[in-house]
Amino acid sequence: MKLRLCRLLAIAAFVCFLGSIQTLAQNAYVTNDGSGDVSVIDTATNTVTATITVGTAPFAVAVSPDGGTVYVANIDSDNVSAIATATNKVIATITVGSSPEGVAVSPDGSTVYVANQHSNNVSVIDTATNRVTATIPVGSEPGGVAVTRDGRTVYVANFLSNNVSVIATATNRVTAAITVGRGPVAFGVFIIRPSFAGTQVSSNCHG
Repeated sequence: MKLRLCRLLAIAAFVCFLGSIQTLAQNAYVTNDGSGDVSVIDTATNTVTATITVGTAPFAVAVSPDGGTVYVANIDSDNVSAIATATNKVIATITVGSSPEGVAVSPDGSTVYVANQHSNNVSVIDTATNRVTATIPVGSEPGGVAVTRDGRTVYVANFLSNNVSVIATATNRVTAAITVGRGPVAFGVFIIRPSFAGTQVSSNCHG
């Protein structure tokens, strides 16, 4: 029931900057659960410019900090599709845990964190090799995942555990489990203090 509801709510779109910031060339990548593909929208014209076939039931999507790669978690095929934004082609298909539902990229672009709903763990992907380098046990039915701006900590929302797992990226180990409300699924933006205004914010929102 929860997964079906999430799929209905999560037509996920992320804006990707292509080239320099000055060019302001932007694409939105939208995961289409029912058709197993990703629609690429040119936000300057609000038209679909490409359709990319990925895995079965694509859900969460995240973009690398440099805008070069889009990562799509495919729930029913237990893998992640890596898409090169320069060509809008899948350049790697990475096997992860069971029912990957959340995905986030580290601020330096070196690592992708994937929350696997039915195997109750997080897959750590090295973006240089597109291989899983670690698997971290977390709570029950993890979904939303986010990385702090300094890249030192990953937060994972565990739907059935009613808590959030805190992962230290230096060791890939859970350092705390924070009890929250019932059925946590998503993260918003990590807030920057006013003195840091104008710097880049790293965020991930799920659901």
